[in-house]
Amino acid sequence: MKDYLAAIRNGQKLSVKEQVLLILRLSFPAILAQVSSIIMQYIDASMVGHLGANASASIGLVSSTTWLVGGIITAAAMGFSVCVAHRIGARDEKGARVIVKWGLISCLIFSLVIMAAGVVVSPYLPTWMGGEEAIKKDASSYFLIFVLSIPAREMLFSSQGMIQSSGNIRVPSILNIVMCALDVLFNALLIPYFGVMGAALGTAISFVIIAVVMMYILLFRSPSLHLFGREDKEQVSIGRFLESELPLALKIAIPVAIDNIIMGFAYVAFTRIVSPFGTVSVAANSFSITAESLCYMPGYGIGVAATTIVGQCIGARRKKLAKRLGWMAVILGMGIMGVSGALMWLFAPYMIGILSPDKQIQSLGTQILRIEAFAEPLYGASIVAAGVFRGAGETLLSSVLNLISVWAVRIPLAYFLGMSYGLKGAWIAMCTELCVRGLLFLIRLVLWNHKKK
Repeated sequence: MKDYLAAIRNGQKLSVKEQVLLILRLSFPAILAQVSSIIMQYIDASMVGHLGANASASIGLVSSTTWLVGGIITAAAMGFSVCVAHRIGARDEKGARVIVKWGLISCLIFSLVIMAAGVVVSPYLPTWMGGEEAIKKDASSYFLIFVLSIPAREMLFSSQGMIQSSGNIRVPSILNIVMCALDVLFNALLIPYFGVMGAALGTAISFVIIAVVMMYILLFRSPSLHLFGREDKEQVSIGRFLESELPLALKIAIPVAIDNIIMGFAYVAFTRIVSPFGTVSVAANSFSITAESLCYMPGYGIGVAATTIVGQCIGARRKKLAKRLGWMAVILGMGIMGVSGALMWLFAPYMIGILSPDKQIQSLGTQILRIEAFAEPLYGASIVAAGVFRGAGETLLSSVLNLISVWAVRIPLAYFLGMSYGLKGAWIAMCTELCVRGLLFLIRLVLWNHKKK
């Protein structure tokens, strides 16, 4: 089987068919991993949902904050992963290994700082989020276990991103599927005894196990990136890392971190807008976000592939090919998410019904999912286009577009529509904002393709 990424690195031409096959070949395992992750969340949410509305609402109350923290640690991992892709594209494997060693050390130190901050915040977070007294204790315990697992999550995201950037998307995808299975197993064992804490523990243990395996594959088994067992016994210099690699990684990671912080605080603000609507609305909001993610995870899978492909094209100094492949990935993402949006509209009652037996939650969840279905194609455009620009190392403008879209459209519109229409009004605002965001990213992609470089 032809290695299309190697062909890019070696300056060889790819036919249109080969370009399509490259995107599909890298996208499929990433999509499979993303979808399996959401199926895991479905099963988790279903297990917790059967404990009652309060248990579901306690997780929903802090979920926006876990996304915020997760986005920050993901950004740190992403900066170094894109640098690895550029080095691999330039056929500089030694330089890539410099990034692997010192990048992992940097990410570990950073994750420990974030974990310490999270531990301090955990007792107070449910009160800050406006949660009802009945759900505060479970919400605080869930968040505490989450933040204690942050170093394992950071090491997993970092090692996974580096392996993917080398062109190996299949192995990380398989490990993500295994992690989902482990999570379901541990949750089935722990939730009956520990309730909401059991769900957090099951997920944390799964992350720890797969992080260890992923790190082993990166450091010992990756053909181009492994550090241990090398016959040449090369010295990986921190001087080179500090001079050239760290500034570039920060240039990529800081805008992504700002982007994720912007989005994370937007989710927090959105949850704060929703929480006064009552326990049923908080639970329906949380379940519907989980249900919708089954539709947009294929877009994130294609975005992962786009980051790897474009990153290696940029490293190989083939920007024209990067632009063409970027457009192809975006069109594929919009098409797949358009189909998934139609399926979500059709099967919304069943998607919510799996997650909660509560009839009020099912009815409200179905209504808001059908509102959101109309945004999926343009949401797909923004997801995949963001992956394209990450691969190119151009992340600042993406952060600006997200800032404009979320804080100028979603949050104010959700506040005003929520006052009149409750949770449905807030989700109309979300649907409107996702369409605006998709259009902004498409305009940016058109302008990027008209640059002369």
